Amino acid sequence: MLYHWYELGHAAVKPARVAANNFKLFFNSPLNPLTHTHVGRQAAAACEVFERTTRRYEKPEFGLRTTRVDGSDVAVREETVWSKPFCNMIHFVRDIPRQRAARDPRVLLVAPMSGHFATLLRGTVEALLPDHEVYITDWQDPRDVPLVAGRFDLDDYIDYVRDMLRHLDGDVHAFAVCQPSVPVLAAVALMELNNDPCVPHTLTLAGGPVDTRINPTEVNRLAEERGTQWFRNNVITTVPWPAIGYGRAVYPGFLQLTGFMTMNLDRHLTAHKDLFLHLVHGDGDSAEKHREFYDEYLAVMDLTAEFYLQTIDTVFVRHALPKGEFVHRGQRLDIADIRRVAIMTIEGEKDDITGLGQCRAAVDLAKNVPSEMKRHYECPGVGHYGIFNGSRFRADIAPRIAQFMRSFDPRRECIAAVEPVPHDIAAARAQAATHAATSNEPHAAAFTFAKADGRSRPGTSEKR
Repeated sequence: MLYHWYELGHAAVKPARVAANNFKLFFNSPLNPLTHTHVGRQAAAACEVFERTTRRYEKPEFGLRTTRVDGSDVAVREETVWSKPFCNMIHFVRDIPRQRAARDPRVLLVAPMSGHFATLLRGTVEALLPDHEVYITDWQDPRDVPLVAGRFDLDDYIDYVRDMLRHLDGDVHAFAVCQPSVPVLAAVALMELNNDPCVPHTLTLAGGPVDTRINPTEVNRLAEERGTQWFRNNVITTVPWPAIGYGRAVYPGFLQLTGFMTMNLDRHLTAHKDLFLHLVHGDGDSAEKHREFYDEYLAVMDLTAEFYLQTIDTVFVRHALPKGEFVHRGQRLDIADIRRVAIMTIEGEKDDITGLGQCRAAVDLAKNVPSEMKRHYECPGVGHYGIFNGSRFRADIAPRIAQFMRSFDPRRECIAAVEPVPHDIAAARAQAATHAATSNEPHAAAFTFAKADGRSRPGTSEKR
């Protein structure tokens, strides 16, 4: 009933919200003599703050219309290239010649399914677009998925990631931000275990809760102390009518948002007070920055109950993946199964969501990946959001990720005359190939590529 009461409350306040919006227009009208008075500005500011704090924020758009390639502005359009009920894979197509696009690494950006929409990674996409072919997982709100589409749990998430990698023929670099680090690691381990030729070239994990036993945060402690049953009893409800997903059991987005905001409640209250003052004083630039941030931050989606509870139990309570006890549809997975994929982990010094060392654990647990194919970077002075967005990400982290991906991309050989392969990277590849070729396990076979149409695809011509 919790979701139903929330919807009822939202509907009840709608007349007041509409009235507040009308009064704001009234006090901002150039024909109103009160517009230019202190009282008029205060009234308009109060109405806007009330309207913004009581509205329902819909899914934002990426809004990336252009990017800059080789010093020129080029158009960008979104194209859905893979689709299932709970996720679409979007390709940001740059308006450049196919031969030019074929020179750039392909990146699958796996967005978090933890409350916010994939548009939260708009800045990440924007930073990668000039030099990469970017794809992103656009997770759908279960509220908008009918019951007839079936369930969606952590096992399904892993299957979705594996299917997307296969759709791209493995000719891609996977970049998981926060929550998806665990299922993406599991998907790659599953593919390695089954000797799947479509494993990605590299795997980059940013702020992922790989091993939450290390430097546990408040979020980690809460999950472990309360246990799965507490969450099942207290935060799971059903989608009310007349939503498309009516009757589906979910962890509602509004509860997740409440949890996000209470962690830094003083900061959010101050931000809204500052918005009021910016509007009163006519500081339009600062007010617009507030709107842009909160239009994204306050737009949240539900999570299916089965996915949420399985994630709590597997990742935060039992720590199954770092213990080597992770099971996917009856098949046991271990990070040590990964052999052919280069791994990079990124952490922020001031991350209060994923403690320092939790993400880096993936590098240590991937025991069968040669050390030359592993990277770790801890960005000083950066919190959780800053490891995938913002000025520090653009200036410090994104270039490191781009260099890492290009170092292990088969296209590098195609343009060797322009950008030769460093000796240490070539040596790492040779060591990985030798390690795989001499292993007795079938899934350690060398990964090969055949070039076709300017792109590298699984084949038999060239060892990675």
